[in-house]
Amino acid sequence: MILSRRSVIAGLGALTALPRAAAAAAPTVPAVVTPGELAQDERFWATVAGRFQVSPDFVNLENGYYGIMPEPVRQAYHRNVDHLNERSSHLLRTSYKPRADTIRDRLAALLDAGRNEIALTRGGTEALQCLISGYNRLRPGDGVMYADLDYHSGQYAMNWLTSRRGVHVVSIVIPEPATRQAVLDTYERALRDHPTVKLLLLSHMNNRTGLVVPVREIVAMARRRGVDVIVDAAHSWGQLDFTLADLDADFAVFSLHKWMGVPLGAGFLYIREPRLADIDLAYADETYPATDIRSRVHPGTMNVAPFLTVDAALDFHDTLGAQNKQARLRFLRDRWVHRLRELGGFDILTPDEHGMYGAITAFRMHGRTTEAGNLALADELMTRHRIFTVARKGMIGGDAVRVTPALFTSAADVDRLTVALRDISRRS
Repeated sequence: MILSRRSVIAGLGALTALPRAAAAAAPTVPAVVTPGELAQDERFWATVAGRFQVSPDFVNLENGYYGIMPEPVRQAYHRNVDHLNERSSHLLRTSYKPRADTIRDRLAALLDAGRNEIALTRGGTEALQCLISGYNRLRPGDGVMYADLDYHSGQYAMNWLTSRRGVHVVSIVIPEPATRQAVLDTYERALRDHPTVKLLLLSHMNNRTGLVVPVREIVAMARRRGVDVIVDAAHSWGQLDFTLADLDADFAVFSLHKWMGVPLGAGFLYIREPRLADIDLAYADETYPATDIRSRVHPGTMNVAPFLTVDAALDFHDTLGAQNKQARLRFLRDRWVHRLRELGGFDILTPDEHGMYGAITAFRMHGRTTEAGNLALADELMTRHRIFTVARKGMIGGDAVRVTPALFTSAADVDRLTVALRDISRRS
């Protein structure tokens, strides 16, 4: 949905001023601006930024780790913490259970899935571990595959399968510079050259460089060879505009506390309903029947306040619109990346190719490929220029610094980054 500038600002105001039910009912206005036009409207995005409590001590360009809550969500979370504390076990044993089902319904609707294909977890990592450890179609001698850019906890879980299932691990390297065709060729060649592989871990958007890969095409090529794929969409959902049909995945994991603005400690996993039996029950759990996807996760007595806040976060997401969020984040990324390319002396590890990036992008200063060198660069950006970024490692060409703007980031913030890097480059 493309919203008008006026309608989205009005909707954001309603989310701050009204109770959740009233905010959800706020009317929308027929579209008058495109996402691309709205992405460049600094006045509008300053209104959005005003819905976040952001530290004035530094420019936060490290928003891939955790996406902070906008104010309507933060306020709802505090109310939910108080409500949980007040109602205690009574809430957990009564009203929370049907509420959790409505949350699963809403998540499923956004992704065009069914409730019985969604199980809530305490984050994307737990969801990933449940799917990898529970996948039961592996036999001794089979192979499992992941890439150098995949999430480290996912790699560790795949490595653990060597003792758990008696399989061997195949690790592949995503080339630099990456292109859509190079990525497709890499996976095609790897799957062809390793015919024993039966399970592939695939990051939709990885957390090291922010590269977005053509998941649907890779899933299709893997399926033709009898290889199942677990898609890690923890970083992409809420940052990019897509549904499960765009991925065509049988197994996938999602985070809610990154780009959906839910409080820390919330995520979910997806299993296409006909494939449920291919994932073991979690520790032979008997809380739910084997036909219920919730039997594939056993989180114990967990903090349900983040899940009680999902509706408020999705209200905020829906008010802005997934297309508008995606366009704004790409605009901010393009602004600093293009200026850094013009400056010279830096390698951008995420391509400008359509559909292959979102907000997250890593860069490497020429001559700085070591862990120490990039930790020092990130430290200099923070201590000298008050810009917070993070050093990343694991790429074939060496370490780098990752930059991740957010919805509250201004064009001036990313311009400040390029000025800082120009200063550092001149003094190096």
